[in-house]
Amino acid sequence: MYQGTLYVVSAPSGAGKTSLVRALGHRLADLMISISHTTRPERPGEVNGREYFFVDQTRFQAMIDQAAFLEHARVFDHFYGTARSGVEDCLNRGVDVLLEIDWQGARQVRAALPQCQSIFILPPSRQALEQRLTGRGQDQAAVIARRMQSAISESSHYAEYDYLIINDDFEQALDALRCIVLGNRHKLPRQAHRHQSLISGLLDQ
Repeated sequence: MYQGTLYVVSAPSGAGKTSLVRALGHRLADLMISISHTTRPERPGEVNGREYFFVDQTRFQAMIDQAAFLEHARVFDHFYGTARSGVEDCLNRGVDVLLEIDWQGARQVRAALPQCQSIFILPPSRQALEQRLTGRGQDQAAVIARRMQSAISESSHYAEYDYLIINDDFEQALDALRCIVLGNRHKLPRQAHRHQSLISGLLDQ
């Protein structure tokens, strides 16, 4: 069985990463969107096991002690982590996996699995980023200001990634994300493995 490809997608808060990742999951077959564990409380409309696996700090620390995370990081006073077992199981079955994580987690994943493909998403401008953070209507002004400052700092890590997408037009950004995955699926080793019988039938004398 040919190994699936691991994709790491990062972006500053407000760049539209989550919406793009969800849309990509609906448009591409054989792509598993990994669900992270987090210690932050559920927001209105969220469901445990859909957006995140919500756990308390005791449970999260126990998973760290058991080396159960492929990556984990502290973001805005809460912890986030990707369980190793689910990701490795899908990759071993030939299923592509996408991780939506921050730059700290991405560094850990690249160190553990250097063959992964990493993608960074940026907003079209600082003004657009501020409008998106304000438009959520979920946070107070002080929280928005803090997120804005953090988003600018996070954006500085774009050069660590393999691909860069500017999310100015949603459909164009989604198409770019989709093309990256499809392009990797059509690399020679994977296609040759997938179509062994076809190639043999064409070339056998």
